[in-house]
Amino acid sequence: MQVEPPMPCLIVLILLAFPRLALAIMFFTSTYLQRAYQDMLIPLLGFFFLPLSTIVYAWLMNSHMPVEGMNLIYLLLAVILDLGGLGGGESHRRNRY
Repeated sequence: MQVEPPMPCLIVLILLAFPRLALAIMFFTSTYLQRAYQDMLIPLLGFFFLPLSTIVYAWLMNSHMPVEGMNLIYLLLAVILDLGGLGGGESHRRNRY
């Protein structure tokens, strides 16, 4: 049985800093997103609105892990991080005036 090497921390940091770039690279270089989603509408919407959540859900589906327990917490944390990035611009704009 072959053991997969652990994912380097640098890749995780790049993924967290640039989730849209990571989604685009995954789409063009692998079938990772196609295996996780039946059609490409959800990943396309995820690219614009919730990129980190799209990546976490694809990771859960490709790893054959159920979306429950600790895995659900990972997904909810990704949604919160995505929504925090969307709402942060509005609060900054409101405080500017």
